[in-house]
Amino acid sequence: MIRDIPFFNYPALYAKQEDDLLPIIQNVLRRGAYIMQSDLDTFETSLARYLNVKHVIGVADGTMALIIGLRASGIGAGDEVLVPSHTFVATAAAVHHAGATPVLVDCARDHLIDSADIERRINDRTRAIMPVQLNGRTADMDKIVNIADRYNLKIIEDSAQALGSKFRNRFAGTFGSAGTCSFYPSKTLGCFGDGGAVITNDDDVADHVKLLRDHGRSMNGEVIEWGYNSRLDNLQAAILNYKLSNYIVEIERRREIARIYNSKLGAISNILLPPGPDDSEDHFDIFQNYEIEVDRRDELRNFLLSKGVRTIVQWGGRCIHQFSALGLNTDVPYTESMTKRFMLLPMNTSLEDEDVHYICETIISFYSH
Repeated sequence: MIRDIPFFNYPALYAKQEDDLLPIIQNVLRRGAYIMQSDLDTFETSLARYLNVKHVIGVADGTMALIIGLRASGIGAGDEVLVPSHTFVATAAAVHHAGATPVLVDCARDHLIDSADIERRINDRTRAIMPVQLNGRTADMDKIVNIADRYNLKIIEDSAQALGSKFRNRFAGTFGSAGTCSFYPSKTLGCFGDGGAVITNDDDVADHVKLLRDHGRSMNGEVIEWGYNSRLDNLQAAILNYKLSNYIVEIERRREIARIYNSKLGAISNILLPPGPDDSEDHFDIFQNYEIEVDRRDELRNFLLSKGVRTIVQWGGRCIHQFSALGLNTDVPYTESMTKRFMLLPMNTSLEDEDVHYICETIISFYSH
């Protein structure tokens, strides 16, 4: 029997929490608490406590978090920032809009920035490394921090897809001068619109972020530099604060789904799977996405679709170096080859075990024939 499995089921995830969410939404609306109210303060404090950091500052979205995080860390005109090509265009765009130049780096087999390729891209204009903690996994930050220390570079993390992920028991977003996260609806901690945050242990960076997110205004209302209108909406903050209280359960369910995928698909030679949730003591992955590399990708996707399973190819199957209009074409051989093979299987907490087994059995059937 054919099952109907969407890639991401927005209505189902809302329906599961509707009884809890409606009173929260009504409370905010009845109070008229819309911009930078107590709900935002509570969420920022709660998320900072969860991440064990000094400061979390809510902003309008994940891209603005990157722009503001870069600027608050002192990155600007004339600087170069190393970013992986295998990421959403917003990562490089944030560097550009901060006034700096993005320089692309290849990725490794786990689809994260290749630390071995970072060093050969460094020159006298390089000022920062922006590792992208992709798909819910944190890169080997020991190697990246070592490189940054040796060359006196800043680290600003794009952790949009990795809130709660850890490397050696340290959370993504907490290794550099600033880290960022996104609360886009499909993220592991998602709101009902756009939202983001900057994470930092640096008091000066935190103060600068707060200034930049609110039109460059100081606490007394004096405008002291050009800033942005980039405040996390208070209604979204209230929703996120509720979701954060159940976040550990959300992550564990994703890890359970990943265990099924890895167990059922691990023997298929045509597929390169992501590292499993129990493969390494150094990594705690939250599986924002389940990204695989496969032979005959397009045929497999069409076969899955014929059986009711929706998949996607992240960012339309193109990485940043392949957007010729941006002028960032460079030699990133693993990323280039991967774009012909990579795809995402459904990964979210609306999935039942039976759905995941069905997806796996369909893939096994495809390759067995």
